[in-house]
Amino acid sequence: MKHEPDQSYTEDLTLSEKLEADDVISTLVVEAGLVDPAAIGLLRVSLANYFAAALLMPYGRFLTDCESTRYDVELLSHRFGTSFEQTAHRMSTLQRPQARGIPFFFVRVDRAGNMSKRFSAGRFPFSRFGGSCPLWNIHSAFETPNQVQTQVIRMPESANYFSIARTVTRAGGSYGAPSQRLAIGLGCDIAYAPRLIYADGIDLGRTKPVDIGLNCYLCERQNCPARAHAPINRKLAVNERERSLAIFSFEGP
Repeated sequence: MKHEPDQSYTEDLTLSEKLEADDVISTLVVEAGLVDPAAIGLLRVSLANYFAAALLMPYGRFLTDCESTRYDVELLSHRFGTSFEQTAHRMSTLQRPQARGIPFFFVRVDRAGNMSKRFSAGRFPFSRFGGSCPLWNIHSAFETPNQVQTQVIRMPESANYFSIARTVTRAGGSYGAPSQRLAIGLGCDIAYAPRLIYADGIDLGRTKPVDIGLNCYLCERQNCPARAHAPINRKLAVNERERSLAIFSFEGP
């Protein structure tokens, strides 16, 4: 999956630091062979973001500290002088051959469920359209601002993941226009969970995972009380005499 360009890293760089990497960035852009000006601009921003992350959180030192702190995002944020979002995002990029960290997935969503940034270093599936599952803790994180929530989730293909979520507040608010609050989600395959400080005290072998899907349009789980739409590839099954927890019932395969 791709990184979504934003100013979360580049806002911390001076103009001279950006210019230092300009030649390398320009070379990579040319090698990409893009012709659309908008695509070229987005690629330059994305590469500048990655350069900034590498400058603020050097790969070797950051990976070593991730392992020694057991991927404690808050502690690492203080240690490197970066935000929760920047630190979590950087964790999702630690896949250098011979020096790999945990293959995390990373997401950023707003209160409406719009996903403005997403990346997966592993196999976690994302839907490009239609939002995300309301049962995922990235949504309930808004109920407990600035507190980390943990959750074991299970996708329809039966893969289990360990997920943490926490809200962040972006800079730039003003009177009458408060700063935007977003939720950051970071997770990995359940097999890596014992390496995370956030899994301490959780019996991973006995914890029942929360069944989630990509989004309602693509999810085929029956009897889900959080379903907002019927799946697009199933026919509705209407029973006029019976009401269940789910708003929509539909025919199976």
